Formats: sequence, C-alpha cells, structure tokens
Amino acid sequence: MAFVQFIYNLLWGDLITISLPHFHVGLSLLVLILIPAGIFFSIRTRFLPIRHFKDMIQITMEKKDQEAHAISGLEGLIVSTATRVGMGNLVGVVAAISAGGAGAVFWMWLTAILGSSTAFVEATLAQLYHERDPLYGGYRGGPAYYIHAFFTRKTKQKKSIIAILFALSGLLCWFGISQVVGNSVSSAFENAFHIPPIYTTIVLVVLAAWIVLRKNMTVKVLDVIVPIMACFYFGLTIYVMVRNITVLPSVIHEIFVQAFGLKQMVAGGFGAVLMNGVKRGLFSNEAGSGSAPCASATSHVSHPVKSGMLQSLGVFIDTIVICTCTAMIMLTAPHAVINGLQGMDLLQSAMSYHFGQVGVIFIAIVLWLFSFSTFIGILYYARSNVAYLFGDRWLPQTIYKILALTQLFIGGLATYTFVWDLGDIGIGLMTIFNMIVLIPMSKEAIASLKEYEEQTNKETVPSMQEVFENESV
Repeated sequence: MAFVQFIYNLLWGDLITISLPHFHVGLSLLVLILIPAGIFFSIRTRFLPIRHFKDMIQITMEKKDQEAHAISGLEGLIVSTATRVGMGNLVGVVAAISAGGAGAVFWMWLTAILGSSTAFVEATLAQLYHERDPLYGGYRGGPAYYIHAFFTRKTKQKKSIIAILFALSGLLCWFGISQVVGNSVSSAFENAFHIPPIYTTIVLVVLAAWIVLRKNMTVKVLDVIVPIMACFYFGLTIYVMVRNITVLPSVIHEIFVQAFGLKQMVAGGFGAVLMNGVKRGLFSNEAGSGSAPCASATSHVSHPVKSGMLQSLGVFIDTIVICTCTAMIMLTAPHAVINGLQGMDLLQSAMSYHFGQVGVIFIAIVLWLFSFSTFIGILYYARSNVAYLFGDRWLPQTIYKILALTQLFIGGLATYTFVWDLGDIGIGLMTIFNMIVLIPMSKEAIASLKEYEEQTNKETVPSMQEVFENESV
C-alpha cells in the first residue's frame, strides 16, 4: 500500500514547486512531461488542430472502406471518444472548478489545444505500425507495437521490455477503471431511483458481458451509444445556455478574468487556478497516455494522417465541447446555489436548479452512458495489449475480459480506493513509457503529415504506409 501511494504521488503529486511573489505553482511529473511535449508537437505540426480543423470535419464524413472486419476512421474516433468522455468530463471538471474556480476552464481549453497535436502524433504512429489481426479480423496495434518497432529495429528481438511494460500498465489501468465504472453507475442509480446497487450491478455486468464477450459487437454498440450520449448532453447544455442567455456574457468574463486575474494572484490562488485546469485537462483528454492509439490502429483509412487528425478532433470533442458543457451547467447557476459545494454535490445542485428534481435523473442517465461506454471501450483497447503480451490466442483475451467484468461487479457493490489508485498509476506509467519513444519517433508522423499535405495538392505522392510496406518487402 505504501509503495503504491509512493508511485501515485510521484506521478500525480507535486514533484517541484515554483514560488513567485504572490503565488506558487506545483508541477507533477506528468505535467512536466506532457505540457512541454504538447508545445513541441504543436510547433512541429505548425498548429495542425487549427490549420486542418476543416479537414478533420470532412474526414468524419468520408465513406467507410469495404475491407472485411476493418473499422473506419470515424468508428475509431467513436471508440476513443467513448473512453475519453467519461467521469473526468463530470467529476473532473467539477473538481477543477471547485478547487480552481471558473478560470480553470480556460487552462483546460489551452491544454486541449496542445494535447490535440500530441494525440495526432501518437495516433498517426499507431497507423503506421499497425498489423493484421488474425483473431478479430481487420487491424490491431497501438503504442506497444510502435514502441516495439523503435527498440527492436537493430536487435530484432521478439519482445521489447518497454513495450511489455506499456502493455502491462495499460491492462492495470483498465482493470482499475472497471471498478470505478461499476461504482459510478450503481451510486448514480441509487441516488436517482433508490435502486439497491446489487440490482443495478447485475444488469450492468450482464449487459456488458453480452457485448464484450462477442467477437465484434463493441464497435456496433458504441456506434449507437456515443452519438446519443454526446448529443443528449450537448442538448441539455444548449437548453441551459439558452435559458440563461443573459448571464452567459458574465460567465465568459469570469472564466477569463479568473484565468489571468490579479485578484487570484494577490490572494495566492493563481497556482490552483492554473494547475487544476491543466491537470484535469490532461487527465480528461488522455492525449499522450497511449490509450486512444489502440483504437486508432484498428481503423482502416486511406492515409495514416487521417486517423491522426480524427484523434486530434477527439481531444477537441472531449475537452472543448463536453467538458465545457459541464462547466456551463455549473457556472450559469447562481453563486448562492453552488457556493461552498464540491464534487458531485455541486453538479447535482446546479442540475437541480436548471431542471428541478428531474436534474438528478439526468445526471444518472449521463453517468450511465459515459461510464458504460468507457468500460466496453477500454476492453476494446485491451485486445491489442493482450495480443502483444500473450500472442494471438482466445484464452488470454477471454480471461482478461472476465477479470474486468469481475472488477465491474465488485465496484458496483463497494468502493476500494486502492484499486482506483492502481488505475491512476497505470495511466501514468503508460504515459511515461509512451512518451519515451513518442518524441524521437515524431519525425515519422511529421514526415507523413508533410507527405499528406503534398498529396492533397498533387495527388501523385505515394503514402508513407506504402513506403514502409515497400521497404519491408
């Protein structure tokens, strides 16, 4: 337990503290890694999320390739969105605003812009190094595979230690998240409908098992759930914003004033505003952690860069859209309603103000959609990591799914923060192992981007994927 807490604090606690005249800023190891990396990738891609935002939207509208069992780039985006859009978009945003005030929202936005470039690089690399999947059909891949390629190019070893550590960290992370999902759903339904957790948990586990234990059901289900949950939550927010249109200017003003305000600096609270926004932004969009590339690698697109752009768009959807929705629901409520509240109490009070008692039901529905889609999404991610560690066999694939379903059941009945900490440690270790190779390998993603930009103008330049395949032959 003490060792686990030590690792958790090393990854997520304040590693160094910068003291300035009126405030101090605590920087965790992951912030020290991801923010400079985001700046580096943003410069190297020449701020791709801004330059190519129109292209990102157009790519989502492309027709699906008819290759058997392969998913489209849009379906890869849907799977990654299912896991990105989760508890962090609700509880995470609430925690950031509770601790850092409205100004934390601005720093979440900025973190998302930087993270979009990181997401592009890792997703493009996942496409460049994906492989045929003999079990499920289509493709498989992710950081374990491009990490393996990076470290075994000269040695030709069958396995890479860093790739193994990444794959194990991913399985550890998703194992812990399974409990969080079960607990979130059962608690929400108990609060909203007074349903005993045992009943909610049984239904949840049976439904999840019916999906994840079938060969290729996950993507089909997420194709339905993710658009519904995103539109439902976005619709709720639009209703709230229209109904409170007169206070919106003051809310926007408050976000920017608190983000840079002298009041926060003088009071010593600027560090809290800044770091709560940054940390929650990083945790929510997962850019750099290596999770989303596991979905990106399974998609079949006409050019690797298209998958990278879609995952960059995924960060935008997660933080700029969904997290902002949560922030607007809270910040448009009067201060007298939410003053002094924290966590889910704050969000529930805001929802009750906007929708009355029905607001508690809305929260339960949103939590169920976000949490359930996260669970089946992470088991989709796990397929590639299990295959890398144990080979192309159904037995280890099935065993991991059963273990995750067991954790989903346990989490629905009880809270074990130890297992939750393991999930946070897992995603932290994934990020470190992923970033070890992401910067040196980024030149390949940048070359692919340059080639794509030339191709879209000339239509004669061969793709990077064809170049790599020809070289291997």
